Amino acid sequence: MLKLAVIGAQTLLGRELVGALEARDASVVPLSIGALTVEEEVGDLVVFAPTPLLLEGLDAVILADTPDMALLEGFPGRILDLRSEPEARVTPMPLAGPWPKGVKSLRGRPALEQVLALLPTLLKGLGDVGGTHLRSVAWMGDRGLDGLVEQTLAVLNGEDPDLAKLGYRQAFEVVPVAPGAGKGRLLEIRVPSFHGDLLVLQIRATEGQSLAKNEAPAGVSWVDAPPSSRDVAVSADLLAHLDVAPDGKAGMLTLGFDPVLWGILRPTMRVLGLMD
Repeated sequence: MLKLAVIGAQTLLGRELVGALEARDASVVPLSIGALTVEEEVGDLVVFAPTPLLLEGLDAVILADTPDMALLEGFPGRILDLRSEPEARVTPMPLAGPWPKGVKSLRGRPALEQVLALLPTLLKGLGDVGGTHLRSVAWMGDRGLDGLVEQTLAVLNGEDPDLAKLGYRQAFEVVPVAPGAGKGRLLEIRVPSFHGDLLVLQIRATEGQSLAKNEAPAGVSWVDAPPSSRDVAVSADLLAHLDVAPDGKAGMLTLGFDPVLWGILRPTMRVLGLMD
């Protein structure tokens, strides 16, 4: 059985990780990032203050929040950094397959990268791709959800919202973000929803071919209508809808996905060898 610690188990992401890992063949030690108050120790999940002693004999440590990094000095096992802003110089998680041999530390990848990597398995004749990513605040974890709640309450009370947690105004706003390096022709739009991302892609077929669906891989479902963010928020699957032009040369592919599940939980299970 794999022996793991989740540091930051008191956060939204940490709780999700602990629950998902314990449902697999794993023994999980849920740790905070520091000493806990009495109020923090009360709840469904018992979380322990981190000490080097609690890390002894573990195979891996998962970072859902930032501890005193001295805690990990000399730790011989693997370290998986799943914070919303991971250490950039650490090797990114592979898009397929298990943990690479000889690599001690990995960092997470955004859900968008994980989902885009599925495109060749979803469609026959895949050629040029462009489109829009409608991004909820769930990818920020507790900070995103709490920030949107606080901003929404402020706007409803006629006040200017505090931007400290999110870094931008989100409540009742749709915020376009120019494509960053490596994002090609994908425009990100931050929308005032808590959970459920949508990716709306304009697809062109490779010359001489036509677009067609492949059989949905594990965790993906073809649906009869474009999914809404609510559909996505209540589904464990990535929801996919394809509308193809009559000549088969172009189409609109709409993908709806949970950014925590597809950006963190499923990839974590895969690299740790816990996927079915």
